[in-house]
Amino acid sequence: MSKTNLGLLRIIGLLEGISYILLLGIAMPLKYAANMPEYIYPTGLAHGLLFTLYVLFVLIVAWQLKWKIGVIFWAMIASLLPFGTFVADKKIFANQ
Repeated sequence: MSKTNLGLLRIIGLLEGISYILLLGIAMPLKYAANMPEYIYPTGLAHGLLFTLYVLFVLIVAWQLKWKIGVIFWAMIASLLPFGTFVADKKIFANQ
């Protein structure tokens, strides 16, 4: 991956996807099943920051590469689904 904005978007997308899986798959079950809520705040904070960066970089790259609204829509939807940013990387970002 390059150091272009698209390359940064791909890296941020990967990290955002990992943070989402950690939040939903580890931190939340620990909070509710093991009564260990202390992992929610740092995981949620990291995920929130990465989510914000992902959305920002989707908009930056969309403007730079003149993406159609449909591509922007699916890139944004990907951030809401577990594993979505991984799919977006393979189906959208790798082909740009």
